[in-house]
Amino acid sequence: MKLFRMAAVLLAALAGPAYAQLPNINLMQDGPSKTPEEKAVEAEREKAYKETLKKIPDSKSSSDPWGGMRADPPKQPAAPKASAATSAPKKSKSGTAAN
Repeated sequence: MKLFRMAAVLLAALAGPAYAQLPNINLMQDGPSKTPEEKAVEAEREKAYKETLKKIPDSKSSSDPWGGMRADPPKQPAAPKASAATSAPKKSKSGTAAN
């Protein structure tokens, strides 16, 4: 009997933290229903909010605060001229290479 009690206590101790992790289910999503006056006030507030959003001007410039800190993209090198491509290759220097 003592073993049975110890097993029950151990099971309860291990099940406690698992029970705490279960999601909280709310069966009353909206709570008590709103009165017609509250609905009218909420509709008016929503209408004023949407009108205010229409007054905000569109952003025309970039809002990148680090835009001035970046280096310009590398420029493409100019295409080699046809005369340089057909000329003889340059001779390498003779002698020792001292770095």
